[in-house]
Amino acid sequence: MRTDLIRRTVLTVAGVAATAGGIAGPALAAQATPAERVASVQAERRPAGERQLDVRYEAQPNFFYCGPAAARNALSVQGKNIDVDTMAKEMGTTEAGTDSINDITPVLNKETGRKAYHSTELPADKVDGKRVDKLRADVVRAVDDGRAVVANIAGTATDTDGVSHSFEGGHYISVVGYSEGGKTVTIADSANPDQASYRIDVDALAHWIASRGYAS
Repeated sequence: MRTDLIRRTVLTVAGVAATAGGIAGPALAAQATPAERVASVQAERRPAGERQLDVRYEAQPNFFYCGPAAARNALSVQGKNIDVDTMAKEMGTTEAGTDSINDITPVLNKETGRKAYHSTELPADKVDGKRVDKLRADVVRAVDDGRAVVANIAGTATDTDGVSHSFEGGHYISVVGYSEGGKTVTIADSANPDQASYRIDVDALAHWIASRGYAS
């Protein structure tokens, strides 16, 4: 399991009990200026066809905050540290979760300060090569722009290490990097800090998103 891909902190049981919200990630440094953020993104460039963004990871504090947590982790690559309770309120999140990616995209745009994000839906019966190619291009474009993608997924997918991740009732994740020109993507998953990061084939990601959507 490639948990090394994301900067994270695992708390002891006592630490969790003492932390409001249950689980918290490492503290952020002072927010960088736009120029510094651009320099940081440039520094993260890898060999041709690969790029990984620097995530200040936090696990979700409860079972229904995956939407706000995925958005928080996605925005952390831009140096933002936004309270998940605030985001949950803006998204209309309840114990039933966050309804759709269309509730998350406006919040991402608000916090980014520009209309950079757009929602894309993937019909369950139409995940063909054309739509996989679009997802791949959207991930590469967003990550090259210094932005993480947020995806609404459901069902089970297997990562490149052969580990299965199952969310039959639905879940939200962040896509924070790519390799092989986007054939493989890096996931930041708020569900479990022991599986905070993993890589998955973009075709498998497209089928995981099927019937739902993503913001890129």
